[in-house]
Amino acid sequence: MNNRVEIMEVGLRDGLQNVDQHISVDDRLTIIDGLIDSGIKNIQVASFVNPKRVPQMAMAEDLAKRIDRKKGVEFSGLVFNQKGVERALNCGLNKIETSISISEIYSQKNLAMDISKSLKNLKYIVSMAKSNSMNIRAGLQCVWGYEDNEPFNHLVVIERLKEIIGMGVKRISLCDTSGLADPRKLSKLLDEVFSLFSDIEISIHLHNTNGLGLVNLFTALDFGIREIDTSLGGIGGSPFIKDSKGNIATEDAVYLMEAMGYDMGVDLKKISKLSRTLEKKIGRKYFGGTIYKLMK
Repeated sequence: MNNRVEIMEVGLRDGLQNVDQHISVDDRLTIIDGLIDSGIKNIQVASFVNPKRVPQMAMAEDLAKRIDRKKGVEFSGLVFNQKGVERALNCGLNKIETSISISEIYSQKNLAMDISKSLKNLKYIVSMAKSNSMNIRAGLQCVWGYEDNEPFNHLVVIERLKEIIGMGVKRISLCDTSGLADPRKLSKLLDEVFSLFSDIEISIHLHNTNGLGLVNLFTALDFGIREIDTSLGGIGGSPFIKDSKGNIATEDAVYLMEAMGYDMGVDLKKISKLSRTLEKKIGRKYFGGTIYKLMK
């Protein structure tokens, strides 16, 4: 068994996109330095989107250009269109994430386009990334449902995966955007995914909406998932989902995985201190994690 699990820290992007308080570029750079010092090797720094829709991402270019690149650390940006790819490239990023929705409703709210158009858009993004030698990970949003009236349908997920893989994407993230997954639903899908697609890397992006984030993580690890998205202190959530809750907390995930014997290479005390410092700036209401408050 591979005991190394890679963390993709998404706090600077997913974590801050719903925050009301202004977080300066200098503050974000301090967070990045703290993450690196804690042992985090993969950091999603921002999303290159319309700042009118997500104001916290208005400084994406300035932030990305000012990052002190460290050997062995990967920095990436989230993009949803060709302009986003160009912006990421102009900032010197060589790794991007992108995603499309399983839910037609959420696709309209989040991307302002239907799924058919988002698939065509994704094809252009993948092509641009490849032609510019960029690493790319594509995600599926709302994999386990968007709202109760639009439930989980694993057959649709499989079809979308086939389409993305057909574009030449080898790294795919399954995103529980609304936090509706549970171990049974998770197992059902992962069992089918791993039986059908053996030559792609699957990562997972979990939200803790119903308090099942860590249980779902445990299940995913049991299936062999070795890359997970987490967020400092459990901050995060989509601006386009009512009562959206944060990602699974980086500290909680690391604590669980170390207890299970996985090799994390993350200093829990350092990263917990980083979350407590951020909490003082933006307030506790954004934080859903537990361990960061205890690990002193």
